[in-house]
Amino acid sequence: MTRRATITTTHDDAERATRVAAALTPDNTAEMETTVDGETVRTDIERETTGGLHATVDDYVVNLSIADELTDTTQS
Repeated sequence: MTRRATITTTHDDAERATRVAAALTPDNTAEMETTVDGETVRTDIERETTGGLHATVDDYVVNLSIADELTDTTQS
């Protein structure tokens, strides 16, 4: 059985969302897909185990926080 999680975040505008997604995508594995729709960044994650899903989501959220912070810094 495959475990799945979807993480969706909304950003100030489409340009910022695109920059955040671009910062996240290089760390994606084959079981992850990040897309942008306007101001929204969506990442779908699949893992075979609950522990693997938990670890991947945890890593992703840390990376997302850093990407969002760096995007904020580069806009200033």
